Amino acid sequence: MKRVVITGIGGITPLGHDWATISARLRQYRNAVRRMPEWDYFDALNGRLGCPVDDFVLPPWPRRHVRSMGRVAQLAVAASERALQDAGLHGNQWITDGRMGVAYGSSGGSVEPIRVMGHMLDTGSMQGVTATSYIQMMAHTTAVNIGVFFGLKGRIVPTSSACTSGSQAIGYGYEAIQQGKQKLMLCGGAEELSGPGAAVFDTLFATSTRNDEPTLTPRPFDRARDGLVVGEGATTLVLEELEHARQRGARIYAEVVGFGCNSDGSHITQPTSETMAVAMRMALDDAQLAPQAIGYISAHGTATDRGDVAESEATHAVLGAHTPISSMKSYVGHTLGTCGALESWWAIEMMREGWFAPTLNLTDADPECAPLDHIVGEVRSIDTRYVMNNNFAFGGINTSLIFKAIDA
Repeated sequence: MKRVVITGIGGITPLGHDWATISARLRQYRNAVRRMPEWDYFDALNGRLGCPVDDFVLPPWPRRHVRSMGRVAQLAVAASERALQDAGLHGNQWITDGRMGVAYGSSGGSVEPIRVMGHMLDTGSMQGVTATSYIQMMAHTTAVNIGVFFGLKGRIVPTSSACTSGSQAIGYGYEAIQQGKQKLMLCGGAEELSGPGAAVFDTLFATSTRNDEPTLTPRPFDRARDGLVVGEGATTLVLEELEHARQRGARIYAEVVGFGCNSDGSHITQPTSETMAVAMRMALDDAQLAPQAIGYISAHGTATDRGDVAESEATHAVLGAHTPISSMKSYVGHTLGTCGALESWWAIEMMREGWFAPTLNLTDADPECAPLDHIVGEVRSIDTRYVMNNNFAFGGINTSLIFKAIDA
């Protein structure tokens, strides 16, 4: 079995697009949530808060590539370009000779072509329907646009699994390299912010309605939480076989050592703590680690009623009450398809620097949640070699990833 390391990272997030900017924003203890006047058009939408990427500018790419991309694919390709540049692989023949594959996902494709197709169904008019409408709206639009844009000829693994799209992508990319099927994998997830995306959770009474208090929500694991806030962005990790990375003198961020993935098999939207716990144990078994080895947990932490309770129970059952934990969704909301990759990225960077950001707005832990060592108030200095990132999605899909600080 091959060892797998991370040699490049790129991201587009509501807090910034590079770690220096993001880490400074995390230390300001202020989230990126804002009211969305763009959604005033939707008369019955209760939650009108979001975490958009307001400063994303489309690079000057050739039109032949851009015309197949909606916003979600644009974000994914931009993050992937940054990751390849960071890894020293952009334009390198190694990524186009078949040794690099793609594992990437989003909750779905872009919304605008879906609107156009809906208009066609509603009126019979094909006005606005183009040869690329389906390409922009299809569930695997991020993965295939990345593959075509960079000329990648390895395997393509689309992971359109809502909130686990990014974490499943990292896990499946890890397994492909581990089993010797690829030398390199471009892995991650993306999401674009939209009114319909918010409405999905609004109809489930799962969105925060603190519309006039954006800095005070979301509130993961807090007694006063009232739901999630949707966000957007993209994060891409370059995964590489360790010896391949060493031979080319690559900088290594961390090693991927554990991955667990399963499903509840019981309900589409109601989480099950027992199977969540199984996913965490699977990751620990894969990494051949005892629970006590984990020095920090990046929680899924959506700030939904039952989700936080189930996650806390599962976390407590596997790792006890004394492993430090925090939720990055308190800063950028629920970025859906990208959260598994974004939260993995931030956990790795914080591990490298020896500090971890607190959960914002967590002032009174919900007694219905199992007791955990929540990082609150300010950053906490922690010297650890292992961090765990957990994510859970509609359909009862559970993922757990473990990253190790790499030896010098």
